[in-house]
Amino acid sequence: MAGRATPEDSGRGSEPLPFGEYQYSVDDKGRVIVPPAFREFVADGMVVTRGMEGCLYVFPVGAWSRIEARLEELPLTDADARAFVRFFYSGAAKAKLDGTGRISLPTPLRAFAKLDADEGPVIVTGAPNRLELWNEGRWHDLLDDVQVEPPAPGLLSELIG
Repeated sequence: MAGRATPEDSGRGSEPLPFGEYQYSVDDKGRVIVPPAFREFVADGMVVTRGMEGCLYVFPVGAWSRIEARLEELPLTDADARAFVRFFYSGAAKAKLDGTGRISLPTPLRAFAKLDADEGPVIVTGAPNRLELWNEGRWHDLLDDVQVEPPAPGLLSELIG
């Protein structure tokens, strides 16, 4: 599956919105290919960080700047906010596409998401404001869980009628 929505299609922002699912491998230097359909989305650089359910989130730098601004607004007196900032922000790393369309993933992020060469394929997916990098086993487990028990059937009904 492949593709990319344009801002005109979505009514949002100036960055094309990525969608689709691609399978690649992490090489022995910790690099993974960004699918050609997603490269324009992250052409100006990106930030890779821990995501939910054990994946990595990849945000274009513009989206990351907006996220940073919102993280700065979280109250220091709120223990949950502090915990989230530590989880999300402390693992963040800047990345740029190399000449062959790959990005290097820092060792701690690869370990968190189980994305090493010996862990099997990496699934690269698009989402409305980010890319996600998944260990293949975790990705398929997540899809199986959603099929068994959809997380938001009311939202799905609202979106597609």
